[in-house]
Amino acid sequence: MLPREPFRFSVRIRFIDTDASGRIHYTAMFRYFESAEIEFMRTLGITYGTDGYAFPRVHVDCDFMLAMINDDPIQIEVSLARLGRSSARLEFRTFKGVDLAAKGSVVIACMDRTTQRAIPIPEELRAKLMPMLGDSPQAAV
Repeated sequence: MLPREPFRFSVRIRFIDTDASGRIHYTAMFRYFESAEIEFMRTLGITYGTDGYAFPRVHVDCDFMLAMINDDPIQIEVSLARLGRSSARLEFRTFKGVDLAAKGSVVIACMDRTTQRAIPIPEELRAKLMPMLGDSPQAAV
């Protein structure tokens, strides 16, 4: 079976997201990940904030391999690596040209907006996410 193609999101590094060294500020990378995530979800027909549940981040990480500076074009690949009962793990790979510039992941938990507690991912969302899972044996838990 061929591996699934990741979703790709293209953007340029904005000056406001750089630090005194002229490189992307480490916290800004998570905003770029989130922008890519939102567009990925939109392609699946999933929009955040429209129902009685939310998807707060419960874990984030990022490793930087290359400097990214103002106006650099980047492409972010988004893959669904794991789909649990009430959480999902998204993985991101950021490319500057053909070179891997950063990689990271975000774990989102499905939360009831009223109780502020974790709930199972609604079946209609799970049905939209399942086809995007990688082929890892740990992908669906």
